Amino acid sequence: MSQHVLNIEVNKERVQIEVRAHRLLSELLRDDLHLTGTKRGCETGTCGACSVMINGKLVKACLLLAVQVDAASITTIEGLGSGDTLHPLQRSFAECGGLQCGYCTPGMIMTAKSLLEENPSPTEEEVREGLGANLCRCTGYNGIVDAVLHASEVMRGS
Repeated sequence: MSQHVLNIEVNKERVQIEVRAHRLLSELLRDDLHLTGTKRGCETGTCGACSVMINGKLVKACLLLAVQVDAASITTIEGLGSGDTLHPLQRSFAECGGLQCGYCTPGMIMTAKSLLEENPSPTEEEVREGLGANLCRCTGYNGIVDAVLHASEVMRGS
């Protein structure tokens, strides 16, 4: 099997790793780099549980081969907070009931981060639309939407 050496930045740390040509980015993150916040859900790009940022853009890690991200900067849910300090989105999800089982939470938070970077002051409807590509089977979405709106206020300093 063909092997490739990747030089990537993951959560602000340089990583050089050898991967097989057919290895998915989600597999690389979870199995090789032990960043288990990136979840495997549908593995078809439908659920959003594997959402990460690559070079500042939201992507679904189950739809990319690891070799496609050579020389890229990747941010996973583990890269949002700083030590014991949670990112405002992480804190808001906990405070506002935006999680239950937690399986979809990392992907939801990464999607919400992308949304708030593009639109720091979204309406409820814009949040619901922005999170539309992520599925949750536990919360009914109200707590998630409340968490994103609250984080928006916190991040804007309101």
